[in-house]
Amino acid sequence: MESTYASNWHPVTWVSHMLDIELFGFDPRGHHLVNVLLHAVNAAVLFLALERMTGAPWRSGLVAALFAAHPLHVESVAWVAERKDLLSTFFWMLALSAWIGYIERPGPLRYLTVLTSFALGLAAKPMLVSLPFVLLLLDGWPLGRARWKFSRAEIRRSPLPIFRLVLEKLPFFCLAALSCALTWIAQARGGSVEGLDRLPLAARLANAVVSYAVYIWKTVWPIGLAIFYPHPGASLPGWKAALAAMFLLAVTAAVAALAKRFPYLPVGWCWYLGTLVPVIGLVQVGGQAMADRYTYVPLVGLFIIAAWGAGDLISLGLISLGLVSRGLRSSGPLRRSLLAGVSILVIVACVAASRRQLGFWRNNVALCRHAIDVTGDNWLAEEHLGIALDELGRSEEAIPHYRRTLGLRPHSAFAHNNLGLALAHQGRLDEAIGEYREALRYQPEFPLAMNNLAAILGEKGRLAESLAILEKALRVDRDDPMTHYNLGMVLSLMGKTDESADQFRRALSLKPDDRDARQQLGRVLSQGGRERMESDEKSR
Repeated sequence: MESTYASNWHPVTWVSHMLDIELFGFDPRGHHLVNVLLHAVNAAVLFLALERMTGAPWRSGLVAALFAAHPLHVESVAWVAERKDLLSTFFWMLALSAWIGYIERPGPLRYLTVLTSFALGLAAKPMLVSLPFVLLLLDGWPLGRARWKFSRAEIRRSPLPIFRLVLEKLPFFCLAALSCALTWIAQARGGSVEGLDRLPLAARLANAVVSYAVYIWKTVWPIGLAIFYPHPGASLPGWKAALAAMFLLAVTAAVAALAKRFPYLPVGWCWYLGTLVPVIGLVQVGGQAMADRYTYVPLVGLFIIAAWGAGDLISLGLISLGLVSRGLRSSGPLRRSLLAGVSILVIVACVAASRRQLGFWRNNVALCRHAIDVTGDNWLAEEHLGIALDELGRSEEAIPHYRRTLGLRPHSAFAHNNLGLALAHQGRLDEAIGEYREALRYQPEFPLAMNNLAAILGEKGRLAESLAILEKALRVDRDDPMTHYNLGMVLSLMGKTDESADQFRRALSLKPDDRDARQQLGRVLSQGGRERMESDEKSR
């Protein structure tokens, strides 16, 4: 529970994946099925929570349907590794439902249920740090627990209710702060956090503003979705950031002006803005400008605006046209028919777009090619397309993609290493050696590149060089089974069977299911036995 992996601390998510392995092994169908079920449960609990708070089943149903069917959510469901999105949101929805129960019948056990759900959600993915703020928003609408304006007489009579509402959520804020600290430590230790020297604050703010606007556009018109959107860094045009900022300010001003008449507007808008803060890039982790998966919870705010706003817009339109009287505004059959028709069309369009987007997830080659098609110069998609092709035995096709990756990121040790592998698969060993050396020039302590370089040098009979590189790799990571295996192979070629056997034993202790290491251990033990028998014969 205290360890980190891949710059993350997600113990609940890890337990979920381990349970999947126990149940399904490495059959991907079971893992995908769990993701689909979690997504369906999240949509259902969202509907129940909204309906319980608002008493509006049709509008709540529309929000849940949009949540379930929108193409921006395909990535979170189709990508098994994004289980953390689904699992953390599951606990978010449980916490929200439990919170409604606590409001209806306050009590320590109900409060503890909410707090426990929140803690489990944070342990699945720290995206939940914004939940306390969302609960405060819901206190205003639809729960009606907050009073934001007071007369002087009211202030003299009692404390401001908003203070009590904040105090009520103080344990949640404390847990959120602890989660932020743990996440920062995990990501800093893993080297995932970009420093201000590499990505200045101005570039982060500009990208954040543009991302807020682009997410809204992709919500309305979900085309050009990709698994990775490269961060533009300081090259983002200033006019784009300015235009996006003006758009966001205009929407915020309109929401503020209409807040009293339509209270769902500030709640939905602040839900959207606030829940994106942890992943908007002010603290930059990774090389992405934005990501579809980051919208899994934030889009609920926009869906609330759409569901409640659509009904009000239709009502205002019918009233202005004189087709219905103001008294029929909320219950007229014409309004209900129009709202139902529009809702069905939107949901059908979302389902069609999601089905199309799912098609790109059928394999890594299709997924990466699509990302390159819609984003252009996409170094990560190029690199992973190369990896996918190389794994299929199509190393000749992979090489140009690795070269394009290096054209965009010439100092990428991983890309140089992967290009070296593809060249080695083509039998171009001298070129492969050059790429491995380039990888080690940019990242001197890179055990994978060291092993790959040592393996080729061993094949070419340069055993002393190979041995020196592997011993250095062992100093970097003493528990790498690959290094011990390759060291065993080199020592075997040098005739040092006892030392070779020790290395194969060590490799097997670190990776017990390594058949190659077990086979090589048997070989050197057999060879060593024969050598001892021959030595004994000679000594006689």
